[in-house]
Amino acid sequence: MVDDVYACVVHAAGDLRVEERPAVEPGAGQVAVRIEYGGICGSDLHYYHDGGVGNFRIREPLVLGHEVVGRISGGDLQAGTPVGIHPATPCGACPECARDRRNICASSSYLGSAARDPHIQGGFVQELIVRADQVRVLPAELALRTAVLAEPLSVAIHAVRQAGEGAVDGKRTLVTGAGPIGLLVAAALRQAGAVEVVVTDLHEAPLALASQVGATQTIQADTTDWPDEIDVAIEASGTAGGLRTCLERVRRGGTVVQVGSLPGGDTAFAGSLLMTRELTLTGAFRFDHEFDTAIALLADGLYVDPIVTHAFPLDQARAAFDLASDRTVASKVLLDLSGDTRR
Repeated sequence: MVDDVYACVVHAAGDLRVEERPAVEPGAGQVAVRIEYGGICGSDLHYYHDGGVGNFRIREPLVLGHEVVGRISGGDLQAGTPVGIHPATPCGACPECARDRRNICASSSYLGSAARDPHIQGGFVQELIVRADQVRVLPAELALRTAVLAEPLSVAIHAVRQAGEGAVDGKRTLVTGAGPIGLLVAAALRQAGAVEVVVTDLHEAPLALASQVGATQTIQADTTDWPDEIDVAIEASGTAGGLRTCLERVRRGGTVVQVGSLPGGDTAFAGSLLMTRELTLTGAFRFDHEFDTAIALLADGLYVDPIVTHAFPLDQARAAFDLASDRTVASKVLLDLSGDTRR
């Protein structure tokens, strides 16, 4: 254990601070994890820029972060053991939990979320206390800088699975949006057997990354030259335009999965296509068991390293968030929490 820790805390839109937090001893059934890396997610950026995500508004200072890895520093597990942290704590008692759909448990807690009051404090802190059942011991050969992608990769794997058992094996697929989730969806589609993975985006830099991690073809989103007979489309941009593209480009009887976080409120979409072409439109929210699958795939060498483009020490958190907001330059930006932040 340590005497004091520093954390990345958002107080309001545009108000991001690195501040001291009291160290806490793990209680019964808990462990302490000395966090080494944290990945900045789109939801973290929304809290930073907008003061909330959808209807979840900041009402008290919130430690951000849910994509975190580190080493055990207290509790029953051996000190120094490298671990990933599953950020969700479902209730275990609702109908969704009983049906093994814990990712949509309405009462679930999630690291770094303002969905509840008081907020669920996140993982961008030098030492984090979590339930022991949230940690996963990482294979010794898996570098922590790569392991930090396990959480967003889990989101991608879940999105692919939402298309249906074996739905992408041997099929032609489309991904709209080449942010970190879209890039990981591309990698997950190839791993699941898709023979073609077409990725679209407005910017050249993320499309170049897509070609490195599984895309067989990349397309500027404003093109008029589209491939035919897409079997499964996964919308990862979180925009109405991306959803329209998926509905328009997927074949008759095809499947569209919405994994990108659309803005709160109503979203207009081409509902007539859904009906006349008998399309299947389904959502994908977070993940559950896919976390273990993601760790195994990363340990087996799934090639996603180019997605991590930058890393900043914790005391440069604002610079890290600003760069992560510029998709023409950055993809996944990490906070390195392993250093000494005392001033």
